[in-house]
Amino acid sequence: MTDENNSQQLDRADTRVRYDEGISGALRDLIDRTRSGDLGILPVLVGLILISVVFTSLNPVFLAPINLANLLFDASAVGFIALGIIFVLLLGEIDLSVGSMSGLASAMIGVLWVKTGLPLPLAIVGALAAGALVGLLFGLLRNRFDMPSFVATLAGLLTLLGLQLYILGPTGSINLPFTSPLVRFGQLLIMPAWLSYTLAILPGLLLIYGGIMAAKRRNKANLSYTNLNVTALKAVMITAVLLFAVYYLEKGRGVPWMFAIFTFVVMCAEYALTRTKWGRSMFAIGGNAEAARRSGINVDSIRMTAFVLCSTFAALGGVFSSARLASASIQAGTGDVNLNAIAAAVIGGTSLFGGRGSAWSALLGVLVIMAISNGLTLLNLNSSLRFMITGGVLAFAVIVDSIARRSRASHGRA
Repeated sequence: MTDENNSQQLDRADTRVRYDEGISGALRDLIDRTRSGDLGILPVLVGLILISVVFTSLNPVFLAPINLANLLFDASAVGFIALGIIFVLLLGEIDLSVGSMSGLASAMIGVLWVKTGLPLPLAIVGALAAGALVGLLFGLLRNRFDMPSFVATLAGLLTLLGLQLYILGPTGSINLPFTSPLVRFGQLLIMPAWLSYTLAILPGLLLIYGGIMAAKRRNKANLSYTNLNVTALKAVMITAVLLFAVYYLEKGRGVPWMFAIFTFVVMCAEYALTRTKWGRSMFAIGGNAEAARRSGINVDSIRMTAFVLCSTFAALGGVFSSARLASASIQAGTGDVNLNAIAAAVIGGTSLFGGRGSAWSALLGVLVIMAISNGLTLLNLNSSLRFMITGGVLAFAVIVDSIARRSRASHGRA
């Protein structure tokens, strides 16, 4: 009986230790990772807070629910392009043609749907197929001829821009029917409130469920696992933030369907990057391509899929852009589209040096970029300031990334 009591006391003590290690250990781990250079999303969150404080102090309309809804509408198209950029950046590659690809896809929607009379779904499929083919070409040039992606995609930028101008013709612009489902989707459609609140609760529930299943599997295999108290705390915090965001947006227009679909695709991309063999191979190649090849990873195949996904998402961003602007013109995909997409990926936390990043970088980074653009527009400032500020933020993000890399390297040697 005494042995049984002692055993129960030890079990309770072990439970208390795990609990203490769970909460306090998670905080210590966060501090250690921050000191070692793994900053995660912290710089982005701090940046968003600073941007919100500055622009709200200059113009209170910035944080008005209706303005935030418009910001989310605008962020979706660039967000898809930034999401595609993340795939190639993870491999240490680059695609400079994403802006031109999005413009070409927008032009194809106008020509195939409005001028040719092709059904809208087929026109969208055609635009996405064109993006996939362009990505396939870039992958072939990189794998077969060892052409640097910088050069290949720079040539693609010029070629795709020429194709866009050619198919649009002398008018240079095609207006899309304002009452069409595509334009209504890009400018008016808002999710029902009940669905927005339901989806806001879902991530927290999935996080708890995943944590429980992972704990059971690892406990069965006698492996350490994340304390469920930590998982529950994360779930509560995420759910609280999402519910408040939905509540605040519902005071205005609500949550746009465009942004909801973009967020869903980001979640799927994050799952593919973190929970599949393909995703783990992406990070391995970005860290050391030769080591990945020697470990049995088909580097050429993974690189090919990255370029195909990048161009396809750029085309999808072009479709969303045409829906938002209700037109396809020579202005689509030009200007600062390339800058904003690449800057969003890097500012969101994806490294230009490869091997580090996440799909959430696209969402967080594009919110920073569009917040700056929206705030400067509300202040009626010259667009030149937007370019300078965005460039400065991008340079700062790269500097932080470079310093973090050196910190992680020195920490690893220590």
